[in-house]
Amino acid sequence: MLQEMAGLGFEWVELSHGIKIVLVPGILKAVAEGVVKIASVHNFCPLPTGVMHAAPNHYMPSATDARERDMWLRQSKRTIDFAHQVQATQLVLHLGAVEFFWFNPARPVDSYAQDHLGVDLAADPVYRKILAKSLKRLAARHPRYWKNTQESLATLLPYAEQKGVKLGFENREKFEELPLDADHAALIAALGKPQACGYWHDTGHAQIKDRMGLLKHRDHLALNAANLIGFHLHDVSADGRDHQAIGSGQIDFKMVSSFWQPEHTLVIELSPRLTPAEVLSSKRQVEALLAVRFP
Repeated sequence: MLQEMAGLGFEWVELSHGIKIVLVPGILKAVAEGVVKIASVHNFCPLPTGVMHAAPNHYMPSATDARERDMWLRQSKRTIDFAHQVQATQLVLHLGAVEFFWFNPARPVDSYAQDHLGVDLAADPVYRKILAKSLKRLAARHPRYWKNTQESLATLLPYAEQKGVKLGFENREKFEELPLDADHAALIAALGKPQACGYWHDTGHAQIKDRMGLLKHRDHLALNAANLIGFHLHDVSADGRDHQAIGSGQIDFKMVSSFWQPEHTLVIELSPRLTPAEVLSSKRQVEALLAVRFP
């Protein structure tokens, strides 16, 4: 796996949340032999015992069940240990979700958006009414789940700091996932250790939320620029599919690249359905943007 990445011209990689335990010996061998270097790891990595598919939300720090939060903490510490072992300095995390037992207010929002592809939802009064109603229901249930997430992170952060692994809190694409988009900066400030954690920007997720009328992509980046530590770079097609080849969809990557800094980690995060040619095309797009950004 890592030899293939190196063969495509990548010196650094991120290990994803789909890494099975059986792959670990080969990864350690590749790192030891200098095939590639590991820039970042995505929680959970390797996968928890018995989980055989990518499952970054298998345990959530926001859960109302204390046992699940404990398992999230254990598996996150295990990932930090692995990141330290492969000499990665950053860990990307999902931070849970607001849960609904009977009626998830995300459903009418998602359904309307899917049925109106190509429509400017921000200017659609019917959609705005649906969105406002759903946001009201989300806000009512948000506090208890957000409190759990904050407490879980406060427990995990000293362990990560001890291991020299910086936590990156990723923006999410789903309506009910945490953090809510306005909460990233306040979360990092509340944790009180900006040197040990930061904001991780996923371009596809932000673009999906932009179309949903939940944020403006550029404004969101500007709001979180001071805390940025890394990016997941991928495009979004006209029909809303993310993890597409960079430059093939609707994202303004020239705008995105204006926020890049030399210390940031840039990860090209593509669908496994894409071809090696599309991977290389994406790599060239990023390299061209870097050449302009840092001549």
